[in-house]
Amino acid sequence: MRETKMCQIVCKIDVSDKEAKELKEKIEDEYRVNMILDNLPLVVPVMRQDENIVAYQSGYHVGIKGQYTGSKEEKHFIHNHLSFLVKFHKDDDSELSRIVGFEVKPYSIKHQIDDKWNGVNTRLSTCDPHANKFVTTSESPQEVEAGKEIIFTYDVHFQESDIKWASRWDTYLLMTDDQIHWFSIVNSLMIVLFLSGMVAMIMLRTLYRDISRYNQLETQEEAQEETGWKLVHGDVFRAPTNSDLLCVYVGTGVQFFGMLLVTMIFAVLGFLSPSNRGGLMTAMLLVWVLMGLIAGYSSSRLYKMFKGSEWKKITLHTAFLFPGIAFVIFFTLNALIWGEKSSGAVPFTTMFALVLLWFGISVPLVFVGSYLGFKKPALEPPVKTNKIPRQIPEQAWYMNPIFTVLIGGILPFGAVFIELFFILTSIWLHQFYYIFGFLFLVFVILIITCAEITIVLCYFQLCSEDYMWWWRSYLTSGSSALYLFLYAAFYFCTKLQITKLVSGILYFGYMLLASFAFFVLTASQDFIPLIESRRCHYICDSGFCQASMKAAVIVP
Repeated sequence: MRETKMCQIVCKIDVSDKEAKELKEKIEDEYRVNMILDNLPLVVPVMRQDENIVAYQSGYHVGIKGQYTGSKEEKHFIHNHLSFLVKFHKDDDSELSRIVGFEVKPYSIKHQIDDKWNGVNTRLSTCDPHANKFVTTSESPQEVEAGKEIIFTYDVHFQESDIKWASRWDTYLLMTDDQIHWFSIVNSLMIVLFLSGMVAMIMLRTLYRDISRYNQLETQEEAQEETGWKLVHGDVFRAPTNSDLLCVYVGTGVQFFGMLLVTMIFAVLGFLSPSNRGGLMTAMLLVWVLMGLIAGYSSSRLYKMFKGSEWKKITLHTAFLFPGIAFVIFFTLNALIWGEKSSGAVPFTTMFALVLLWFGISVPLVFVGSYLGFKKPALEPPVKTNKIPRQIPEQAWYMNPIFTVLIGGILPFGAVFIELFFILTSIWLHQFYYIFGFLFLVFVILIITCAEITIVLCYFQLCSEDYMWWWRSYLTSGSSALYLFLYAAFYFCTKLQITKLVSGILYFGYMLLASFAFFVLTASQDFIPLIESRRCHYICDSGFCQASMKAAVIVP
């Protein structure tokens, strides 16, 4: 710290044919090298000629493509010398210093050895720390060519700065290139507008026309001639199979929604700074534990609507199903890291603290929420359910449950996949994600998209007189988690250079857990507007109700 270093040799490599080809491809594609010092990302200062101010770019290019002086042929040159500038701020009360900036200027220099290669102690004619000699404007840059050797060197300079520790992230927050994020928002909004148009067409044309016709009917015989969604009023609120499991998943989804909403609000307001690596995850875990209250409440309310009486059983399932699965996966993956003796393994004390939060806070809160939810009067359906289930007619091929579920997950995934790339990059390539405003907008659009696609597909299902909509509505946008996992596999193959078996298992294990959480979140958010808001009901004209026929309307 605060000790200047000149011309420090890192290593010497002999470039093979394969390495030369890969380096040239990365230079062509303008790949950048990213580094972190004291939790600060590396930046390259660039002077903007039009504004005459210094701007910053994240990371430095692997190399450049250009011409020798007097040569017309373009060649590839690698940046093999880095000149680091570390800015520090002195504490007023002590001699200690804090790092507040991390910059670099890359150079391409064809180093020459004075005598013979002697490792890091080799004397270079192009870069001699003892003679304080360094050529930054060498007319002979280091060309990338098979069979040639490359010597990598670096300098470190320290500079006192007036920037305080609390303000050292201001530079990074101002250097955001938000064009691709705006493209993501516009892409998502187009999907929402398309779905909103379909929902409006269904609500304003089809249902309004049908209900108007009902008001003009004079006899019950005329009403009985109707077909489609009007005929399933006596079966649409029939409890589904495995209703207990559905209640548990819905409660867990509400818990996820509350956790993400609160966490994102705090992040947007600036309470969760990216400078505190791990702070976001810690906040999510704490909020998740506290949201156990609404998880128990939601699951018990839906359970009571299905005429369930064993609220303690449903409470235990809500408190232990998803957290238990997540803990088993996490503990198994962490055991693999322990076996590799990695410093990234979660300590046993931290694991014990997580279990303590789970059993000491989350589980009791789930019980309190379930008790409060079960005490409230049950949500009564507006129509009586028939004792004998109605026979479902043969369905068209495009109304097959598997087909409709898979189709339903495409649009929610399409609304978030661009932003998903930056999230995966921040997790697996150690980048910093600090554009929480865009993330919050994408989150809101995702919830709207999930609700609307479910309304549309549920309406088509009821029109075909298939009243078994509970699980299909839950799985419709929840299937977007499948596309998320497939995209994670594509990202693994195209962006990551992971060769070790344990590393691959870690990646797919954690992405499986993330996809499962995404499934529970999206599936519950498209399902809740249909049942929990009490606006999923059958609207009926008073005179027509007396004729025992009610019109079906599903409203988000």
